[in-house]
Amino acid sequence: MNTEPASDEVTDSIAHIEMHRQEMAKEASLASACSEALRKLQELLKHEQEELQKNGPDSQHKANIAALTGAIERVKRLTGVKNAGPSKDRRPEGRRQTPMRGANAGPARNKGRRTMGRRGER
Repeated sequence: MNTEPASDEVTDSIAHIEMHRQEMAKEASLASACSEALRKLQELLKHEQEELQKNGPDSQHKANIAALTGAIERVKRLTGVKNAGPSKDRRPEGRRQTPMRGANAGPARNKGRRTMGRRGER
């Protein structure tokens, strides 16, 4: 695990994006605020990954990438976007149980005799 903290520039950028996301969520919707924040964070991540490739395995860029990745995951959790991780649904995809046509949802009820509005007469 990388123990070096992210650069001040990246930390400040993440904080600025988060503050902007919170303000935008108050004015607009959470989804649009998170969408914009994700776009900005992913742009920064792409930039840091390019710098890492250019300058070699510099630990500062690795720390920046780790901080940006964590911020992206946090925003994704806010929007409900899931990773390709294990699903909490126990049934495999495409195998959802749907009621069959004509099948009763439960046991038949005894509704008793219906008189159709005629009381006591036979």
